[in-house]
Amino acid sequence: MKDNTYLIIMAGGTGTRFWPMSKTEKPKQFLDILGTGESLLQMTYSRFLEIIDADKIFVITNEAYSDWIKEQIPSLPDKNILLEPYRRNTAACIAYGSYKIHQLDPDANIVATPADHAIFNERKFFETIKVALNSTDDKRLITLGIKATRPETGYGYIQYLQNTLEPVKKVKTFTEKPEISLAEKFIESGDFVWNAGIFIWSSKAIINAFKQYDPIYNDAFEDFGQAYNTERENNFVKKAYAQSKGISIDYSILEKSPDVYMVLGDFGWSDLGSWNSVYQLKGKDNQGQVIEGNVMSFHSKNNMVVGSKEKLIVLYGIEDHLIADCDNTLLVCPRNLESEFRDILKSVKNEKGDKYL
Repeated sequence: MKDNTYLIIMAGGTGTRFWPMSKTEKPKQFLDILGTGESLLQMTYSRFLEIIDADKIFVITNEAYSDWIKEQIPSLPDKNILLEPYRRNTAACIAYGSYKIHQLDPDANIVATPADHAIFNERKFFETIKVALNSTDDKRLITLGIKATRPETGYGYIQYLQNTLEPVKKVKTFTEKPEISLAEKFIESGDFVWNAGIFIWSSKAIINAFKQYDPIYNDAFEDFGQAYNTERENNFVKKAYAQSKGISIDYSILEKSPDVYMVLGDFGWSDLGSWNSVYQLKGKDNQGQVIEGNVMSFHSKNNMVVGSKEKLIVLYGIEDHLIADCDNTLLVCPRNLESEFRDILKSVKNEKGDKYL
């Protein structure tokens, strides 16, 4: 691994599609979703320690989650915890981390990853990361692609050019979270893969891209060496976020740039973005059910049930449903209803306030 490689862990999301286990005060990146004894954030941090020096790892999160970061990664210095004053999606997150790192090291390579992904073959994962790192320059923006195995509407898709034997493929199009009919066409075509949302580039490349394709972000976050890594950084960042619109890095940069590339990975990946994605990963009983808690099941199949040891949950004649009994909330819905979660939570907030969120 190159000595000038830095890591940005994006850990500021609210995990709405994993409600009611994931709630605003403690979203899914801070939960032990897979039952490993570590939160998703801790798993991500530990994974990358294998290839990136600890002092070059930065965690970016909302100000409200500062204490969770310190509690779960106590060895992480305060200077490596970057606090966002407002939620502005991934473009602001990546801009903040990239401009700060560039100020530290103008020759830096950056890996930017969400905090809540599962990787099951780390050796192959590291090999894929190294291929990407060895291909960075002042222009290339590289993302990791995953072979699509089902028409998943919760993932982004990449269409890439297949007329080359090089491991780094030119990206043709991006599509964010398509409707099911379009996702099915992508799977049939054979030249679309899932966008893992893990990015590799030089700090020069991403900053050049902001300058060219989103100058509003560049104007907000470029400080010409005056504020980053000084006591003035917090005030500067608050102003930068106040000037920034909430937009993903895909819309801000990747869909506009002709210099986007993809490395196809086969390392066992899930973004753990929803209950259904966890259902796909978990071990199931002989009725195709994921059962966690004190549950009795009769004439039921293909359900995901999550509850406590204290409360008995009894199913009879239930199929393809999610039953999640978490704290003060019981959710019962079709297991593949994740696309409706935002509307559900909006209604809960409007009628019940923030108590259940």
